[in-house]
Amino acid sequence: MKFSLALVALLATGAIAVPASSERMAARLERRRPGRQSKPNQRVGSSLEVAASNVSHVEYSSNWAGAVWDSYPSGTFKSVTGTFTVPTPSGSSGSASAWVGIDGDTCGTAILQTGVDFTVSNGAVSYDAWYEWYPDYAYDFSGIPIKAGDVITLTVTASSTKAGTAVITNKTTGKSVSKSLTSSSALCEENAEWIVEDYEEGGSLVPFANFGSVTFTGASATTSSGSTVGPSGSTIIDIQQSGKVLTSVSTSSSGVTISYV
Repeated sequence: MKFSLALVALLATGAIAVPASSERMAARLERRRPGRQSKPNQRVGSSLEVAASNVSHVEYSSNWAGAVWDSYPSGTFKSVTGTFTVPTPSGSSGSASAWVGIDGDTCGTAILQTGVDFTVSNGAVSYDAWYEWYPDYAYDFSGIPIKAGDVITLTVTASSTKAGTAVITNKTTGKSVSKSLTSSSALCEENAEWIVEDYEEGGSLVPFANFGSVTFTGASATTSSGSTVGPSGSTIIDIQQSGKVLTSVSTSSSGVTISYV
């Protein structure tokens, strides 16, 4: 079950009773996060106050930062993977989410995705591992504790346009979780992405946390022909809010670096 930022603050101050750890984890198992939802890429115009340095060949979004393949036809992408080190968000209050996914850009009707939220509230930092098949909400994984500095591998695989799997492996602890998913909302399989997102909670974007930097390594997408594609040459997306660019993104043959600026 997703804790809201306000509830995290209460927990941090001891203002409410907290169940035992085993009870809390059991309660979280495959529970929908009330109101927590990733959204398709919300592209915005380019008349901006640019705080980032990588202004060439960049597009802008109110909620996504990262690298997106948006030039392939439907039926192309079957799997996306990437590995990153969990950051420590700073500031008084905010959240962000690192994830990999299929679709959600030029195909905005469905997204198969999995990732990790990092949240800070009144100085208290928490992490949530989740999976989602948009337009459904996100659901938490249990059994995979995550802390700053852990090395996490994210993978989503589409076995068909309406079925797939989400896998998160904590390479630091050796723990791994997976979920088989089905949906009535069909994937187009035309986008592959490595993203840091300002997600929605209760229908509005959460305050976007200063997450420092997230670097996806071993980033690749597998196509229907069995070939693999790295991020190099994909479209770079930076987050822009209130007329200001908040991120800086760069890519390599197997990596995507997303920095808060």
